[in-house]
Amino acid sequence: MAAIKFGTDGVRGRAHDVITTAHAFLIGRAAADVFGGTHAVIGRDTRESGPTFSAALAAGLAEGGVQALDLGVAPTPAVAYVARERASIGVVVSASHNPWQDNGIKLFAVDGSKLSDAEQLAVETRLSELSDATSPSTASPDHLVTDLEPIESEVGAWVASIRSSIDVDLSGLKVVVDCANGAASYVVAPALADLGAEVVAIFNEPDGRNINEGCGSTHPQVLAERVVSEQADLGLALDGDADRLLAVDADGAVVDGDHLMAMLAIDMAERGVLADSRLVVTVMSNLGLLQAMRRANITVEVTPVGDRNVLIALEQLDANFGGEQSGHLIFADHAGTGDGALSGIQLMALLKRSGRTLADLASSAMVSFPQVLQNVAVAEKMPDIAHKIADEITQVESRLGDDGRVLVRASGTERVVRVMVEAADADVAQAMCDELCEAVRACV
Repeated sequence: MAAIKFGTDGVRGRAHDVITTAHAFLIGRAAADVFGGTHAVIGRDTRESGPTFSAALAAGLAEGGVQALDLGVAPTPAVAYVARERASIGVVVSASHNPWQDNGIKLFAVDGSKLSDAEQLAVETRLSELSDATSPSTASPDHLVTDLEPIESEVGAWVASIRSSIDVDLSGLKVVVDCANGAASYVVAPALADLGAEVVAIFNEPDGRNINEGCGSTHPQVLAERVVSEQADLGLALDGDADRLLAVDADGAVVDGDHLMAMLAIDMAERGVLADSRLVVTVMSNLGLLQAMRRANITVEVTPVGDRNVLIALEQLDANFGGEQSGHLIFADHAGTGDGALSGIQLMALLKRSGRTLADLASSAMVSFPQVLQNVAVAEKMPDIAHKIADEITQVESRLGDDGRVLVRASGTERVVRVMVEAADADVAQAMCDELCEAVRACV
C-alpha cells in the first residue's frame, strides 16, 4: 500500500478514491502508536463520507489500544479544545473548504496543538511502516467501529470558552453569519446571540453534499448581498470546518485575513495585550500588511505557507497572535489553532469597543498592494524552482525595490509552480509576474 504523506494541513483528497477507509484505519493506528494514551477525540464536518471515515479511524485507534470518543459534527477548533481538556489525541475528519466529494484527516497532539515537524515526521514514519507491511485489503478494518462513545455535549465547553474570550456586550451589532453548511451550522449563531448580537444565520442547513457549495469563506458573494439587504453591520464567512474567517463590511466589501490581522494587531498593541508587539504571518501576506505593521511599531515574523507553521512560530517566539491571508487567525491566549468563531467574536468586540465601522477600521489599518498570483503547470514537482531561476528573481526584485515583492514556490500538493508578484502598480505586477512565469516554463 502506498505511503501516505501529510501536506500543510493533514491529508486531503477525493473520498474513497485518493483518501480511503484503509488510509483512515492506518492513520488511526499510527496516531495510537505515536501518541499512546487511552482516548482520542474525533470530530467531523458535515460531509456525507464523514461518519464512515470516523468509524475507520476509530477502528485503527482501537487496534492501537486507544478508544475513540465521538464529538460528532464539530468545528475543528472544538476538537482541538476538547482534546486539550482531556489530554487526548485529537482527530478531525474534514476537507475544510473543499467540495463535498473530498474529505481529509488532520491530527492534534494531546495539548490540542497541531503537530510539530517532529511529531508529523513520527506519524509519517509509522504510516510508512504500516503501509509497507499491509495490503489495502487487510488495512480495511473487518468491521467499522460504529458504537463510538458520544461526547457531543462537550462542544458546549468550547462555545463557552470563545464566549468568555471577551468582556464586551455585543448588543447593538447586527451580523449575518455564513456557516458554509458545515461544522459551524448549529453552534456559532447561538453563541453570538448569547453575547447580545442580533444574528442572521445563512447556509446553516447541511445535507451532506452542500458544504461550501456557493457559500462560506471561498464564496462570500451571497453573504455580501445579504449583509447589504439586511442593513447589517457586518458579515462573517466561515469555511466547512470553521477554522477560518473572512468578513464583509456594511457595504458588502470583503475584508480578508490580512486586513483582519492588521486591525486586530493594532488594537491589541494599543491595549497592551499583543505579546512583544509581534505578529506572525506567512509569505502569502500582502506587502501592505508588512508596511502597516512597521508604521505601527509591530514586529512581523514571516513563516512558510500553512497555519501549522504559524503555530510553530508563535510557540517558539512566545507570541500570541498570527495567521494567514486566507483567514486562519490564531489567538494563542485563547486557542491552539485557527478558530473562525473566536475570530469573529474578537472582531465584533473591536467594533463595539471602538464604535467604528468595519470599513473604517479595515481601510485605516492597511492598504493592500496589487497582487498577481499565477500557477505554472509542470510535469514533475520542482521544489528547487526558486534556486533555478534565482537570477531572474533577483532582477525583478531589484526593479521593484521596496515597493514590491516576489514569491516563487512549488506547490506541496499539485504539479504547479506558484508565482506571486506585488507592486505599487497593478500593470507592473502583472508584467513582472508574466516574465517570471516564462522563466519557470523555460526550466520545464
